[in-house]
Amino acid sequence: MTITLEQATKWINLFIEKLEQNRSTLNELDTAIGDGDHGTNMDRGAKAIKEALAKKTPADLSELFKTVAFAIIQKVGGASGPLYGTAFLDMSKEAKSESDLAKLIGVGSDGIKRRGQSDVKMKTMIDVWDPTSQALANGQLTKEDVNNYLNSTKDMVATKGRASYLEQKSKGHLDPGSQSSAYLFDALLEAMGA
Repeated sequence: MTITLEQATKWINLFIEKLEQNRSTLNELDTAIGDGDHGTNMDRGAKAIKEALAKKTPADLSELFKTVAFAIIQKVGGASGPLYGTAFLDMSKEAKSESDLAKLIGVGSDGIKRRGQSDVKMKTMIDVWDPTSQALANGQLTKEDVNNYLNSTKDMVATKGRASYLEQKSKGHLDPGSQSSAYLFDALLEAMGA
């Protein structure tokens, strides 16, 4: 499945809306196993993306993802800024020659793994990004799938990030980065009309 600039712009705008609407939900999730500011950080990033896109309309997919990446890197604190930023920056490089969604998300996922030195089953956003890219490669991604990937983090024990300090106590909580990633991919499905 390929994505156009128009669809991708709609995707990012829907993601911004979800981050703004769910700021307190993300903060609550992060309060349980982190430092309680994931929602505030992502909301700040959402506003920065909105401002950047209002200043200059991206000419193509690559430019859109690059704009998103820089806005996030500059404004989002904690681990989320560098991780989301790396994902979108890598996607922007790939988008110079590629508009296949599965490949783009796969490249973003690999960027997060590299930057965070993490992989699946560590209770991080990778647990949503990785299976999402695989489902897209198989031509089948639904909101239910995204929700299942997110919910799979609940019973995991965190071995990366701030939640890893809690060890077994991190079990039973959703990973906040996985929740914001679920918003990202729900927004994608809505933008693609799925």
